[in-house]
Amino acid sequence: MHTSHPRLAGELTFMVLLVLVSVFLLWTSYQISSFDSLAAPGSFPMVCAAAMLFTGLINVVKTARAKLNLENGETWAQQFVRKVTPLQLIAFAVLIFMYMLGMEYIGFLIASYIFLAASMYLLGSRRVGLNLLISVLVLAAIFVVFRTAFSVVLPAGSLVGPHLPEFLK
Repeated sequence: MHTSHPRLAGELTFMVLLVLVSVFLLWTSYQISSFDSLAAPGSFPMVCAAAMLFTGLINVVKTARAKLNLENGETWAQQFVRKVTPLQLIAFAVLIFMYMLGMEYIGFLIASYIFLAASMYLLGSRRVGLNLLISVLVLAAIFVVFRTAFSVVLPAGSLVGPHLPEFLK
């Protein structure tokens, strides 16, 4: 016997997004080989994407039929903002975006150092000195592993790169 649960804020939105991603994946897998044969390179991804789309559509209908559970007299939008998009999540998304932009201009090492220290603080660690030390140690380990073991040149940044010592480039 199946019992239905009340719909949570953002649940229907999430299900619709899953269906849209499924449609996109189905289309891109079709672009691989146009379903020329069962053994074509795009056949397996198309089957997986079609299964994802089919089950996603079932879940959208099922979720849309469920009664929305509003708490504390809030509207749907208020509950969505409070539960699905809390301030800490938005701040962390902005921090990630700034990290991506910063890496191009100030390079991997400086951007990653700022990102690590800021994200630890944002996620609740108020021991600033320890955050700064851990960021240095983690970046040093990453730098050594990527430069020596994998021979990967990490981005130096267009503003800072020309001024860095050669061993950091």
